[in-house]
Amino acid sequence: MKNYSDLDKRHIWHPYTQASSAFDSICIAKASGNKLFDVEGREYLDMVSSWWVNIHGHAHPKIVSAIAAQASELDHVIFADFTHAPAAELAAQLVKSLHRATTGQLNRVFYSESGSSAVEIALKQTLHYWKNVGKAYRTGLIAFDGGYHGDTVGAMSVGRKSGFFEPYAEFLFDVETVPFPHTWPGDEKIEQKEKKSLEALQKILATRGREIGAIIFEPLVQGASGMRMCRPEFVAHAAQMARDYGLLIIFDEVMTGFGRTGTFCAYEQCGVVPDILCLAKGLTGGFLPLAVTICDEKIYDAFKGAGFDRALAHGHSYTANPIACAAALASLSLFKTENTLQKIEMIQACHQKQFMPLAAHSSARHCRILGTIAAVDLDMDTDYGSKLSRDMRLFFLNRGILIRPLGQTIYILPPYCTTAEELQKSYDVVSEALTVFGRSAIPEVA
Repeated sequence: MKNYSDLDKRHIWHPYTQASSAFDSICIAKASGNKLFDVEGREYLDMVSSWWVNIHGHAHPKIVSAIAAQASELDHVIFADFTHAPAAELAAQLVKSLHRATTGQLNRVFYSESGSSAVEIALKQTLHYWKNVGKAYRTGLIAFDGGYHGDTVGAMSVGRKSGFFEPYAEFLFDVETVPFPHTWPGDEKIEQKEKKSLEALQKILATRGREIGAIIFEPLVQGASGMRMCRPEFVAHAAQMARDYGLLIIFDEVMTGFGRTGTFCAYEQCGVVPDILCLAKGLTGGFLPLAVTICDEKIYDAFKGAGFDRALAHGHSYTANPIACAAALASLSLFKTENTLQKIEMIQACHQKQFMPLAAHSSARHCRILGTIAAVDLDMDTDYGSKLSRDMRLFFLNRGILIRPLGQTIYILPPYCTTAEELQKSYDVVSEALTVFGRSAIPEVA
């Protein structure tokens, strides 16, 4: 058997990895449902949906069939001056799904290939929109502390307080930031934290409100900064304050879209329809790169005109790839044919009944759930990529579970095909990890 791990070490640069201290990458040979299988035949439960992209399970036969059928008909075509059935049908179905849940004008779909790109496009749409309507001075942006929106320059700029981008700080454009009122069950200081955040937002708006173009949220949960959650009423209040000053509302639902928080999109729980919505990760069911930036019709209309200078000069070589669009259509159809929302409710019920009791563990802090997301903090601070973080990853892998802590935050975000028994197995291992790695497990130095 060829040694792919050796080839990997010689030639590959892995994402979000410190190569000098990383353990050898595990070579995965196949996947099915919520399970991964390495070349040695070992099995791993994928409890993070392979970085939050897989929703129905790996190698789902309906999506596999849709990809194969589309590949034999139309692999790709330039998307300027051309269109195709999968792209047109997918855009229509996405808009219909959004309108089914809430009223609003989210109607225009711009395709790209990643969450970072979807956010970058939203920022360009915002700045160009204001220029086109004669308010080019509205160039400011507001984001939240701890927010992560991707790795391109604009996305890094609105996510500069996420803690990942310090080496590039001097190259990012200025963004106003507001404290994020992270909360959890039993948080007695949440009103105080929300008040502080809203006061900070009001101060920015009162000073520069008419110069700001948009505010960007990760509605309800900040994923990469440690599954930090806020209350829906806070999002609604902050969004209304921004709208009172004419700002556009951008919701980055790259992670939260497609049922992760218990509803098709998280914004449904907030009672707020954004002007621009970013979706990616789960769009194709975890099979292929595809993202969308969906905007209000008024924004689209502002780009019409006699000159190309009013047009959105943005595009990707693989914009609206037909095979990826076919995968996304198949994934959307599964929400109906497989009662996906009921599966999501089952996972949330299991989290509530079996995961939340971990809050009583002596090493657990801030145990919290939202839809299919369950998270708990270890009782000691550690950075992303630290030795402790690596040790915890290996601990989970050695027990046949893919769980990848975010610093001190241990979280579960499973594919929707996961059973109650598999969830219980994961909870048990998380409980064991709290015992092994918690502060109480470290011997005191006399």
